[in-house]
Amino acid sequence: MIPPKPTPRDGRVGLFGYMRRFRADILSAQPARLYRAWMAEFRTPFFRSYMMNDPQLIDIVLKERPDDFPKSDRVREGLAPLLGRSVFVTNGAEWKRQRRIIDPAFAGGRLRDAFPGMLDAAQAMIERATEGEHEIEELASYAAADVIFRTLFSVPIEDALAAQVFREFRNYQRTQPLLNIAALIPMPHWMPRFHRRRTLVAARSIRSAITALVDRRAVQIEDGSAPDDLATKIMTFADPDTGHRFSVPEMVDQVAIFFLAGHETSASALAWALYLLATHEEAQDRVAAEATRDWHTFKFSDLSRLPYTRDVFRETLRLYPPVPMMVRETTRPETFRNRQAPTGAQIVLSPWHLHRHERMWDNPDGFDPDRWQTGATRESARQAYMPFSAGPRVCTGAGFAMAEGMLLLARLIGAYRVAPIGDPPVPVAHLTVRSRDGIRLRLTLRQ
Repeated sequence: MIPPKPTPRDGRVGLFGYMRRFRADILSAQPARLYRAWMAEFRTPFFRSYMMNDPQLIDIVLKERPDDFPKSDRVREGLAPLLGRSVFVTNGAEWKRQRRIIDPAFAGGRLRDAFPGMLDAAQAMIERATEGEHEIEELASYAAADVIFRTLFSVPIEDALAAQVFREFRNYQRTQPLLNIAALIPMPHWMPRFHRRRTLVAARSIRSAITALVDRRAVQIEDGSAPDDLATKIMTFADPDTGHRFSVPEMVDQVAIFFLAGHETSASALAWALYLLATHEEAQDRVAAEATRDWHTFKFSDLSRLPYTRDVFRETLRLYPPVPMMVRETTRPETFRNRQAPTGAQIVLSPWHLHRHERMWDNPDGFDPDRWQTGATRESARQAYMPFSAGPRVCTGAGFAMAEGMLLLARLIGAYRVAPIGDPPVPVAHLTVRSRDGIRLRLTLRQ
């Protein structure tokens, strides 16, 4: 069974036709030829964009000359109400200073320190789950949010402030596309950005609750009662180059992206992984077999004993990368495959198309976790696999996300058999790759 994939648009469309499709869903707005093309140029009266699938060009942009291709301000336009000046949207010296403070908290040993919080969240997920029909994206979102609150602030999702962040974020992610109209048409700073009212209200509520969480932690740090979790590590760590520590407003910006990157993207991947296993029973049985173990004594190092679960999660990230597109910008004239790109051109890197590229993957649209044990796939992955980006801007929480995804997937499949209900889900891009109408699965308790 081939997993669901958006139907690409047919033929050429004008700018406003493209904008209408783009705002509804980025994925289906794109033509089918992008699954075979090495590069595509798109011209409008306002800008030029270049979608790149050529591995050599991707390496230039992300690895060889990343400072020449900063993140596009057009991406920030859509996410500014929630993310402020977080590490996800900044560039240059500001971004480097933020990463120097954040990265140590997610280093190898620190990830091991955070793992007990993941285990507690996984156990809580099993205790909350029930037999019957579920909209699985809701279950996955709740579990992933619980992981973030337990590892970042040492509180479960039932904490009042944590619950407020989660509730409002559900409203936010359904109303806010990854890119808004300001990403397509350059506007002066004084012009309104056309964010939906619900988006702005939800963003203000989320940031208010996050501010209260950060303020509470700042008081605990001051009186010496703060737990040694990720929030404390980040808020007390000084930039080794400048001695700067995050202020409360700066930390609010960073927590907003931790929640987006650590909850929304993880929930997307977990929901699609559960759907893929629901529609591939043999793969589900193999994950369940690995999950038959004593979870009370499970440690971070025991993740290596879940090799097939790891490959299922890798394959899910290939087919349904949570962040389907990344946008960079040229800072000077460039030449790409004999095409002249002016300063300010938008460089679109699409994990969605790259991971399904017909020239770089065998059976690109098929679900095949075993492919990850072949030499051909290792070569494909080297050139055409970047669910967490690549180069200096690779996601600092990539290891965290893999550990969380493997653990939650194994725990749920070990406890419940999952089966699909109704029509196949239709992938669309909101903040992440989600299903247009949700993903409905039936959970049956294993004996």
